[in-house]
Amino acid sequence: MPDTGFEVATGEFVNQVVQELGGDRIYACFECGHCASSCPVRRVDSRFSPRKIIHMILLGMIEEVLQSDEIWLCSSCYTCQEVCPQGIKITDLITAIRNMAFKAGHAPQGVGLQERRISSGGRLYALDDFDQKKRQKANLPLVLSTIDEAVKLLEGRK
Repeated sequence: MPDTGFEVATGEFVNQVVQELGGDRIYACFECGHCASSCPVRRVDSRFSPRKIIHMILLGMIEEVLQSDEIWLCSSCYTCQEVCPQGIKITDLITAIRNMAFKAGHAPQGVGLQERRISSGGRLYALDDFDQKKRQKANLPLVLSTIDEAVKLLEGRK
């Protein structure tokens, strides 16, 4: 099993998740299915299920959770969190799991590309002369080509 930087023991993994934002109520999940049945992403892609992710965490399926493409499908709409009768912060929990996966080197290629673009110019989409001319035509102010504040925030990550 590759080193993820997380303990291998089932209980230890669950404890690490519990320590992350949103994980404090995970033990309260009784698999009612409200989260999955209300999820708009699940309606489009049946692979995604907040309930399944919670169940995998509770079973200590470390590699399966961190390497899962499914954790990246969440749209962060908070619908699952709003309908959870146990008050589990599911969206926050999935965000924390994504952060753990990213730190362990498990992230879709696009996430790394986004980080590189933001760290080099402060934005995902580079504005060119065409964009600036469209803005001028619409009587909008020109936009700076780089956002120095965003670049500075990400400097420490390199």
